[in-house]
Amino acid sequence: MKKHEQLLNMLEEAGASPVSGEEISRMLNVSRTAVWKHVNKLRELGYVIEASPRLGYTLASKPDKLDADDLSGAIRTKVFGRRLQLLDTTVSTQGDAMRLAEQGAPEGTLVVSEEQTGGRGRQGRKFFSPSGKGVWMSVILRPQQPLQYTPQLTLLAGVAVCRAVRRVADVEAFIKWPNDLLVDGRKVCGILLESAVEDQRIRYCIAGIGIDVNLDAGDYPDELRPIATSLKEASGTPVDRTALIAAVMEELEGLYTLYSQEGFKPIGVLWEALSAIVGRQVSVRDNGQPVEGTAEGLDASGALLVRRSDGSLATIFSGDIQINQ
Repeated sequence: MKKHEQLLNMLEEAGASPVSGEEISRMLNVSRTAVWKHVNKLRELGYVIEASPRLGYTLASKPDKLDADDLSGAIRTKVFGRRLQLLDTTVSTQGDAMRLAEQGAPEGTLVVSEEQTGGRGRQGRKFFSPSGKGVWMSVILRPQQPLQYTPQLTLLAGVAVCRAVRRVADVEAFIKWPNDLLVDGRKVCGILLESAVEDQRIRYCIAGIGIDVNLDAGDYPDELRPIATSLKEASGTPVDRTALIAAVMEELEGLYTLYSQEGFKPIGVLWEALSAIVGRQVSVRDNGQPVEGTAEGLDASGALLVRRSDGSLATIFSGDIQINQ
C-alpha cells in the first residue's frame, strides 16, 4: 500500500479527531516534509483535508467517486455505454478506447476515467483532467458512411452533450463551432473525434468528451481561469456525474440513430438552435487566411458559413473561431 493510501486510512479511522503530523510521521516512517507531500497528494485526488497548526490533520470530505455498478444501472441505452470500462487514472481515455477498438470492441463501448494525466484536445493541446472533478470519457463509434462526412459526427456529439448538460445541470450551455461547449461565455467542455481509416473507409471513430463538472475556480491552472468554468460554478451546486454520463449516452444514442436514418439535416437544425455563434461576428483562419464576418449557420455538409462584410460567403471546414461580439 502506498504511503498516501496509508495516510488516508489513518485519517478515516480517526474520524473527526485530528491526527498530528508527528504521529503520521512515526506511523508512516517518513519525515514531516514527506507527510506534507502525502497530504497534498490526497488533496490532488479530491480529498479535503483540514490542517491545524497545533492539532494536526482532519479528513473533512471525500471526493465524489464514480461506481461501475451505479453507472451501469443509470445508463438506460441499448448500445451506447452498455459495455463500460471505468478507470481510476489513465494517460488518455482516447488511447484506451483506440486499443479496445483495435481489439474488436463493439460500437458504443465506453471508457471513463476519474483522471487523465495526458488528456488531449484538438491540435495536440493538453486537456486539463483532474481527479474526481469532471467527466473524462471516450466512446467507440463504427459508422457506416463515406469518410468525408466524418466531421459531422463531431457536431452530432456536441449537440448530444449540450442537450445532456442542459437537462442534468440546468444551465444554458451553447456550442462553439466545431467542438466546444460554452457556459456564460467560458469553455465547459471539449470534444475530440479521431478516426482510423483504411482504404478510404472508416474502421472506427473515437469520440472523446471532457466536461468540467465539479471543479472550483481554484482547481484550474492560472492560464485557464479566465477562459474555463465548470457546471458547478455555473449552476451554484455540485452536479451528479453519474447522471450526466448516463444522459450523454442517451442523447448520443438517440441522435446517432436519427443521423443514420435521416442524415445530417435534422442534426444541423438542432446544432444551429444551440449555437453560440450563429448571428454573431466571428474571426477564423481558413487555410492560413483570416476570415471575418457574421456566422450564418451550417451548410449541408456541416461546414460553417460566414458572411463577409462585402456580402461574399466563406465556407469554413476547420479552424479556431473567435467571437468578436
